Amino acid sequence: MENTMKSSEAFSNIDRMVHAWAGRFNMGVPPAALMLAYLDWLVHLGTSPGKQAELLDNMQRNMQRLMLYASHSADPNAEPVIKPLPQDTRFNGAEWQKWPFNLYYQNFLMTEQWWHYATTGIPGVSRHNEDFLYFAARQLLDMVSPSNYVATNPEVLKATTLEGGANLVKGTSNFIEDWQRNIQGQKPAGAEKFKVGKNVAVTPGKVIYRNRLIELIQYSPTTDKVFAEPVLIVPACIMKYYILDLSPQNSLVKYLVDNGHTVFLISWKNPGAQDRDLGMEDYRTLGIMAALDVISAVVPDRKIHALGYCIGGTFLTIAASAMARDGDDRLQSVTLLAAQTDFTEAGELMLFIDESQVNYLEDIMWNQGYLDTKQMAGAFQLLRSNDLIWSRIINEYLLGHAEQLNDLMAWNADGTRLPYRMHSEYLRTLFLNNDLFEGRFKVGDRPIVLSDIRAPIFAVATSKDHVAPWRSVHKLMLPVDTDVTFVLTSGGHNSGIVSEPGHANRSYQISTRYSTDKYVDPDIWQAVTPVQKGSWWPTWQAWLAAHSSGKVEPPSIGSEGHYPAIAAAPGTYVLQQ
Repeated sequence: MENTMKSSEAFSNIDRMVHAWAGRFNMGVPPAALMLAYLDWLVHLGTSPGKQAELLDNMQRNMQRLMLYASHSADPNAEPVIKPLPQDTRFNGAEWQKWPFNLYYQNFLMTEQWWHYATTGIPGVSRHNEDFLYFAARQLLDMVSPSNYVATNPEVLKATTLEGGANLVKGTSNFIEDWQRNIQGQKPAGAEKFKVGKNVAVTPGKVIYRNRLIELIQYSPTTDKVFAEPVLIVPACIMKYYILDLSPQNSLVKYLVDNGHTVFLISWKNPGAQDRDLGMEDYRTLGIMAALDVISAVVPDRKIHALGYCIGGTFLTIAASAMARDGDDRLQSVTLLAAQTDFTEAGELMLFIDESQVNYLEDIMWNQGYLDTKQMAGAFQLLRSNDLIWSRIINEYLLGHAEQLNDLMAWNADGTRLPYRMHSEYLRTLFLNNDLFEGRFKVGDRPIVLSDIRAPIFAVATSKDHVAPWRSVHKLMLPVDTDVTFVLTSGGHNSGIVSEPGHANRSYQISTRYSTDKYVDPDIWQAVTPVQKGSWWPTWQAWLAAHSSGKVEPPSIGSEGHYPAIAAAPGTYVLQQ
């Protein structure tokens, strides 16, 4: 029996190695997932003559409309047959409204619309396969957009004429430099201007605790008095913490310290192959709970405001639920930034998460011990391919405009890894099974439920979030039985959070749902909640102050005692590559 089991494991390892090798070339998307979606669509379309007739009729009418438009497209006042979607800015320039380029993009948009009809609304096709196939079709269509080629992009042709082709020479140089940096594992050009501890992540503080998973930073006070309850920040382990401590003018950490808060922050280790067995429970115990224990020793007999960002917010919610279940009442409040608790409406990211794809991804991680940052970045780029891939190709390689990185973009290029066990558990228990939201997630040997949390919650969602869509974040309102202040701010998953006072074109909506109030669905909430101009940071800081118990002398930092200073902020873990 033992020999049979060893033989079976050996054969399974062959499969894993094959999948791991193939994953280097297909961004972790298994061929089976695409083939199953295609066959589901093809078989059901083949047995739907009504849908086939509808598509044929639609194609004929589109051809007639396009031919009619072509007959007068040279007229500058010609009304387009189809307009791009609001988020599609590829054809907004004046040059695109001139013949023959208006004809090019009108033909492309009509083709794109037809394929939308062809890949959706087929009776019997599963929702996941339909979404996946439409997503794949959209990626292929985006590749052949007339905006991507010199001969069919009037803006590129104009620049080439005016510059005598110098834009293409510069674009070729940009491409070669990017290619060389990519194969050598270097960061994008310009990222070297932003150095951790030099001009980003420079808020003064000390590392006062370190274990195999975290460093805990305590920041130096800048005010004579501080609010009695300290703040613990739990950043996402999928990214380095200093997105919350970028340059001094847009550092959330500095903003809190300057407004009289004692701030502690977790800096996660960048795991390697040796950390493959770190699981979600380790991130709770060695991460959040260890940090809370240290803070309770440094600032005894005081409750703690806890903030979690992205996956750090999800982990904080798990920890808060377990604490509430077990009678640990150390949390004064919980703030969640772009953090999900329900994973059934996680947007197009769900296209990359089903049983087939998770199994394939697990094999890749099994081989190397972790999920590499490039494998994560590839999926996120595809979700916004027009913004993150094709627009960059046009601007940098065709127009010859070298991208000027800012601190947020440089941070985004400073990626981290995720250990095999933790990421596998995260995908299966949360994304596939939705155990946390539905009360099946276990801490210890017992499940936790979100309704046990009694600390007030401040939840922030961003309007253009492709990682944690705001309606998904809003679903926190359903299970919790405490006061929830919900904020919807302009911007994306990162830019909406880094929204310092004075940031141009920022706005937000906010309201509080008390535990006795009835539930309001997100669309109605958005329609009836007034829009306020500016940053949400001051409003949140005022909320923290209102949930604090006055001001006291600031605690000592890094003094001899239980937790003397180990190193100056930003510490060592954030520097790991």
